[in-house]
Amino acid sequence: MNINLKQILFLGLSLSALSCVPDSVDGDGNGLAPGNLDAAFTVAETSANHYKLTAKDQSYLVSRWNLGDGSGFYNGKMVEDIFLPDAGVYQVQHQAIGQGGIVGGTASQTVTVAVPDPVAGNLVQGGKFLDAADWSKWTINNTGPGAQWVFTGPSGNDPFGKATLTATDSAGQGIYQAIQVVAGRKYNIDMVASSTSGCVDTWFEVYCGYNVPIPGSDYNGDGTVYRSINTWDGSGKEPFSGKISIIGAVNPSKNSGIFTATQNGTVYLGIRGGGADMKDGISITNVEFRGTN
Repeated sequence: MNINLKQILFLGLSLSALSCVPDSVDGDGNGLAPGNLDAAFTVAETSANHYKLTAKDQSYLVSRWNLGDGSGFYNGKMVEDIFLPDAGVYQVQHQAIGQGGIVGGTASQTVTVAVPDPVAGNLVQGGKFLDAADWSKWTINNTGPGAQWVFTGPSGNDPFGKATLTATDSAGQGIYQAIQVVAGRKYNIDMVASSTSGCVDTWFEVYCGYNVPIPGSDYNGDGTVYRSINTWDGSGKEPFSGKISIIGAVNPSKNSGIFTATQNGTVYLGIRGGGADMKDGISITNVEFRGTN
């Protein structure tokens, strides 16, 4: 093989030059460098309960938004249309994400919604588990030892309380509340669910139906599982946090979330679960039951 000294020197210098090329140029205004990015944004009400969030400076990679509903930040657009169906005060946050996924800036604004949406307003009472008044809206259906629900109020930077289910030895327990529905209307069921530990051989299910819960017996509603976390179906084994509609069971037949009312009157929203070892447990907050039509 004939490789002379000039070729070796040329190759070495070329590789050295390539290794010195920067990935980006700081301060060139391309928004890639994760320094101090401007995350400021404006809020404009476009119609009742609907708002447009617009990032003022859009020279960065990704916008992340937190609507103050307990589900945390999500990747969105730099101009985001949102729907806030419930009356209340929302702390909306925006993060500007730069190179390497680093948060280059964070901004927040308070959005006050005076009137709930007449159709999509949340029908669940005490779904944020803020205090004893909220906790009293739920009935614990004690189906035996080995599992328990514990209600806790807001703590740290978390503005909402939680209901947490723990269980061992395949024990289970549920909670429920009565809700008034209108015949022919469809309702979407959702909630924020989280576990700091993940679970072993665990089920967590949401039911709804007209039949009245029986103390000491599992409540199965109309027999349909509307939301689910199930370690056998591939969810819940690792730590998680988010809307159950997103992080719940992969099987769509166990996570559709849509209940159709067949008659006017009272239905019961039942949430139950259990497992061989739920470890730190599964916590829920911001439980929703909303009309969709």
